[in-house]
Amino acid sequence: MSAPSLSQHTTTLRFLDSADGSPLGCLASWPNHRFTLTDVVDVLRRFGLHVSDHRPLDEPGAHHFTIAPSGTAAPDAGVLDLIADAFVAGAEGRTDIDDFSILVLQEGISWRWVDLIRAAVRFLAQAGIGLSPTYMLGCLTATPGYAAALAALFDARFRPGLPDREAAVAAAASAVAGHIDRAATFDLDRTLRGLRSFVDATLRTNWFQSGGTKPYASFKLDPSALTVGGAIVPLREIYVHSRDVEGVHVRAELVARGGLRFSERPEDYRTEVLGLMATQAVKNAPIVPGGAKGAFVIRPGSTADLTTAYTTFIRGLLDVVDNVVDGAPTTPADTVAYDGADAYLVVAADKGTARMSDTANAVAAEYGYWLGDAFASGGSAGYDHKAMGITARGAWVAVRHRFAELGHDVDTQTFTVAGIGDMSGDVFGNGMLLSDRIRLVAAFDHRHIFLDPDPDPDASHRERARLFALPRSSWADYDPAAISAGGGVWPRTAKAVPLSAAARAALGIDAETQTPDELIKAVLRAPVDLLWNGGVGTYVKASGETHGDAADPANDRVRVDACEVRARIVGEGGNLGFTRAARVEYARHGGRCDGDFIDNAAGVATSDREVNIKIAVDRAVAAGTLAPGQRETLLAAVTDDVAEAVLTASRDQVLALGCSEHDAPALLTQHERLIEDLVRAGRIARDGDGLPPTAEIRERSRAGTGLLRPELAVLLAQSKNVVASELAASSLPDSPACTPWAENYFPAEILARAGSGVAEHPLRREIVVASLADELVNRLGPGALYRFEERFGAATADSARAYVVVSRVLHTEDIRTRILAAGSDARSTLAELSALARVVEAEMAWLLRHTARRTLRDVLAGACDDADTPEALVALFAAPVAAALGDRPSAEACRGAFANAAVALRLGTDPARVAAARDALIDSLHLRWLLDGFATRVRGSYWEAMGAAALRDEISDRLDALVVTALDGGAADPTGRTHRLVRLLDRLRGEDAVDTARLAVIAGELRLLDR
Repeated sequence: MSAPSLSQHTTTLRFLDSADGSPLGCLASWPNHRFTLTDVVDVLRRFGLHVSDHRPLDEPGAHHFTIAPSGTAAPDAGVLDLIADAFVAGAEGRTDIDDFSILVLQEGISWRWVDLIRAAVRFLAQAGIGLSPTYMLGCLTATPGYAAALAALFDARFRPGLPDREAAVAAAASAVAGHIDRAATFDLDRTLRGLRSFVDATLRTNWFQSGGTKPYASFKLDPSALTVGGAIVPLREIYVHSRDVEGVHVRAELVARGGLRFSERPEDYRTEVLGLMATQAVKNAPIVPGGAKGAFVIRPGSTADLTTAYTTFIRGLLDVVDNVVDGAPTTPADTVAYDGADAYLVVAADKGTARMSDTANAVAAEYGYWLGDAFASGGSAGYDHKAMGITARGAWVAVRHRFAELGHDVDTQTFTVAGIGDMSGDVFGNGMLLSDRIRLVAAFDHRHIFLDPDPDPDASHRERARLFALPRSSWADYDPAAISAGGGVWPRTAKAVPLSAAARAALGIDAETQTPDELIKAVLRAPVDLLWNGGVGTYVKASGETHGDAADPANDRVRVDACEVRARIVGEGGNLGFTRAARVEYARHGGRCDGDFIDNAAGVATSDREVNIKIAVDRAVAAGTLAPGQRETLLAAVTDDVAEAVLTASRDQVLALGCSEHDAPALLTQHERLIEDLVRAGRIARDGDGLPPTAEIRERSRAGTGLLRPELAVLLAQSKNVVASELAASSLPDSPACTPWAENYFPAEILARAGSGVAEHPLRREIVVASLADELVNRLGPGALYRFEERFGAATADSARAYVVVSRVLHTEDIRTRILAAGSDARSTLAELSALARVVEAEMAWLLRHTARRTLRDVLAGACDDADTPEALVALFAAPVAAALGDRPSAEACRGAFANAAVALRLGTDPARVAAARDALIDSLHLRWLLDGFATRVRGSYWEAMGAAALRDEISDRLDALVVTALDGGAADPTGRTHRLVRLLDRLRGEDAVDTARLAVIAGELRLLDR
């Protein structure tokens, strides 16, 4: 047979007819000396073809190869065509030619199906199967036919327009199952099952989009369907795989957000992302979306630059989510979807992608994605987090409060700092400029170590500001003249660092010389006022943890134990600087910290508001109520409003933790019940979240201590997530009474100029849910709603309804604002806020008791058609409560307000008269101290607390009855029972102890008085 003509300009591979019994031969050509002869021989070997002879042809770049006979039958013509096609695809950069390429010969499948198998294997390695890709490939080659069967199953599930898909899937699944059943070893079974689960877990793919010609593959997965994985299981995951880039995006909820980072951990980037998503899920508790995170790597050998890799990753994500067209979710063409509507995908900048939001938004615009430039926050038409300094400012709110609790004012009094990061970084740089009283004595980043043993606050602040403004600065740019005696800057590559007496004193060490790694440990252990983390990495673990528990091998050499950290306060502007167990250990040794998900939440909150404001503004533009040219101007005009709202939210969360800590000893038993409930619901893992075991809680109870701040922070955030999910399942967010929680989310100027977009916002309901859940848990503390459920059987929506009514009728936010504006010291402020929370909780309890008993319908009969709706309750109680309390009531004046109003409405009397009668009765019976401090005075077991609460409710009801008696002109007490009760209460007050036995006596005496 004559040799076919070979092109000099394209790569070709053609096998020759060997029907005459001659050895298999092939003709190959490649232009412009693209490959060496050795390269081609190696490529053929990858396909299982071993060259025994070679001769060049007359045509330039053309060669003849003879293939050595193998011990098996020669491949048929169809398989040889598949190998030729794969050879050309590899030469053109459309696929990898590697050890997986043997599957073309063994399985008789195309190179694209080999790409599928390769992608699945690489994903399983990331998912924690514990086997290398090479080992799993060996399992496949030891199971002929399995890879082809798996490809057939994938094809049956996802090929668009396939007739009788159900039968095709069943047949393919049966073939796959047969191979798995015949697996002879555990590792073989684990590999085959893992690959099958990858296909089963896939909900969508872009595999067949654009005719199957995309140079990358995307798979949207339900990770719970995988046979491999760890403790953290996302709700959804998108895996993107190509020759150049590989990565995952994980979501804890369908409506979720989080940054996309360029990972420097190619072997375990998924582990990195899952840890970050778990943190993000807790951090996002106060905002609309749940937690999400993404990371991608550039694969070894790729020549793709970062922007190209990022763009491919973004395309892969958008390929497998819905768009919104004409108001309805629309699935991409040529896509079979096994999940429901999924049209909310937003991303944010992160490590390595800080300036790439415009790139992401350009891709979104190309796709016509409905969110426009709200897809990736922080772009040129968004909020620049570094310019706003918002993440650092949010963390500084927490730092300032922790100092204030110690009686220290960071704006007027100097304080020493050791830091992680450098002045070119957003969080570190902005943070170290937030006070000119900072004395930064030491810091390090991945390049340098900085020491300034005795810094001048003003001069060092000016120098830090200069470095922050200097593009791409490092500690090496710090002016040596501005460094105090004995300090300096050393590269981390130095053999050793000499330490002056001043440096040793500042670091609290004796060594005169240390290696850079030893010196970084000394910085982390320095006896400073503040350890400020504005960098990347996990540097502190608990003493009982291994370095593997920190999941950051790059920093194993410099990591320290939390019990060694001597800083009084830790500010976590960066993520994952401490493990969760490390925070608890640090707090147990007297340190003041909350957690990264508390400290640096302002960044994600800003991004969330940007997205939702843009959606509202774009809707207003589309409706014609806002001119398109005014869009960017309006967004820029509310920048300060957004920052103020975000920082207020950060402050509220920190104050909530302060109040929770204030009441923690008294609420320990109830916090334990909350932990148990959250564990049962799968919201937390007791060990993984650093929460104490039952035995330790018992020990703390005996010692009279409560949960620590990092522990309370976990409960606070997870309580918000639980409350939000349960509110979302109720009708309460649709109530007109909840309108303020939707409107107050937006700046006033947005409401004024884009009000139509706010009114028709597609996430209006979610905004109400997130805002109300955040406020409710912040104001009442973690576990308050759980207590209502246990006491009254009240669902979360019932308790939230009661909160909405109490908050609006009593104007509790105004009272709270007055408390914060009073300028009291931190501890006094926390005490007042805790007192307000107890009043709110008591009034909510009154409402829940009476709505549950339906007594309000009797009290208010005829006043409205349905006295149980929140808007009806607000309307009914607002006027009588206002008449009794006046314009600026204190928290204490609000106690009993709803009971007074109900009595006034029932008797048709002046509400102020009822309030006066109640106050007089409380004072005459010496009951005020008991009612004021009930929540913090009752200690003991769960049953003790429940019994005491029930008796407290009875006391309240008896008091209501006595008020009615007094207003009706009831007779004087002829038996002297009033004096007896007063003596008992005075004695009880002197003992300063409240339990069920004592309360039962008081309730009994009140019952006798009421006869």
